Amino acid sequence: MVLHKLPIGIQSFSEIRTGGYAYVDKTPFLADLVSSGKYYFLSRPRRFGKSLFLDTLACAFSGQRDLFNGLYLASDKAGWDFSTCYPILRIDHAGGTTKTADDLLQRLHRLLNSWEEEFTIERTEGSPGERLLYIVKDIALRTKRKVVILIDEYDKPILDNLENTAVALKMRDILKDFYSSIKPLDEYLHFVFLTGVSRFSKTGIFSGLNNLNDITLDEKYSPLCGYTQRDLETVFSDYLSQFDSDAVKKWYNGYSWTGESVYNPFDILLLFSKKVYRSYWFETGTPTFLITLWQKNPRFPAEYDGLVAGDDLLRSFEPERIRTESLLFQAGYLTIKSWSSDPVRGFWCTLGYPNNEVRTSFNSLLSEFLCGYDSNPLRDTVYNVLESGKPSQLKSVFHSLFAAIPHDWYRNNPISRYEGYYASVVYTFFASLGYEVIPEDTSNKGRIDITVKTKSAIWVFEFKVRGMNKSGDGSPLLQIKNRGYLEKYAMDSRKKIAVGIIFEPKERNIEHYEYEVV
Repeated sequence: MVLHKLPIGIQSFSEIRTGGYAYVDKTPFLADLVSSGKYYFLSRPRRFGKSLFLDTLACAFSGQRDLFNGLYLASDKAGWDFSTCYPILRIDHAGGTTKTADDLLQRLHRLLNSWEEEFTIERTEGSPGERLLYIVKDIALRTKRKVVILIDEYDKPILDNLENTAVALKMRDILKDFYSSIKPLDEYLHFVFLTGVSRFSKTGIFSGLNNLNDITLDEKYSPLCGYTQRDLETVFSDYLSQFDSDAVKKWYNGYSWTGESVYNPFDILLLFSKKVYRSYWFETGTPTFLITLWQKNPRFPAEYDGLVAGDDLLRSFEPERIRTESLLFQAGYLTIKSWSSDPVRGFWCTLGYPNNEVRTSFNSLLSEFLCGYDSNPLRDTVYNVLESGKPSQLKSVFHSLFAAIPHDWYRNNPISRYEGYYASVVYTFFASLGYEVIPEDTSNKGRIDITVKTKSAIWVFEFKVRGMNKSGDGSPLLQIKNRGYLEKYAMDSRKKIAVGIIFEPKERNIEHYEYEVV
């Protein structure tokens, strides 16, 4: 068996096609886009193949037919004319980090200078936007061909500076001036495609370029970037056969933008290469800014899995008014689990973690923040207790978990004052272990605080905080019994374990712990 090489980190279409690498044919999307319109915008998280798709577009528009042999675009059905080559202007913000407005201006001017030299046109003057107006027109007139503009990571200069709002706003204004110059050039343009992580608002960076077709949430383009289940079972079938397909799917699949779900390519390629389940995608970017933003506007972690959102939240992106939920979705930590649309309510969807990789990694990160220290050493102990199904051993572990939280942490973090804080610590701890964790688990007689499903048991947890008990059921274990919370899982063959915990807010730890095994 001869395996195709894995294109790890390769964003060059020609290198993949000539170097013996595995390639998932995305050219049907390319043909459809070009035949259907002219101006497009696509938002996807990092490392989803946006740059490779743009490079594929560039190769197609430059007439490199040999690279497409055996692919859809080279078929008669596609109807692509490789004999016509278009002048292509590529703007790539992916490389390097831009820290000042002057850095961005110099970068844009250097790019414009290179186009003037490449197409032998007269040197222009003015702002980057003003120069672009003249350059595109001159290139179209000189080559007698309309121009193709491909912009990769349009928003990276802004995202690189989100922690410095003043700088981020300057970046936005410069890019707004530059991109807005594209719209008046319509008669000289053949095709325009922009990619990024954040989705713009109508009053934001693209207010002057309002003719873009945002295909981010178009159902048919959901798998434009990423690998589908079918891709793994065909293109990567020899690699996939070495793994448990269902396990791979649970750990890495699940990213969706109203349509077919996909895997992150970076994850899959590294899994097949290293043969070890790890959080490859999550580990490539530490979302420190997200945690800082979350700290300012805390939402309990369990609420993100099942969060109901409208189109305004998904599209919201302005550096001075960033919503944590919007950034979590746009950056790939949340994805669309289900959606609906009607003429009264408009578009609404339910968000959640895409897969086990993101759920465990993100909750592990939140757990460390909620605890104020690295609680990883306790995770193996909790895992072993849950797997053994022995609730008597869990009290001491939780007591150690809360006892180790520094006193100053409580004083400096307002989230610790919320009644749901203790349940959130427990939730993130369980979720970081990779288990199916159901917060506010609904039964016909109420809501279970947390349900945890392991291979051998179903654990039901009910929490109370001393002085905040509004229930008339007395102890939390009694509430589980009186409301028949375990009846929901009566037909499940696994062992059922009910656990009730009362927290003492002054001591900041467990006051009472009780359990029952059914």
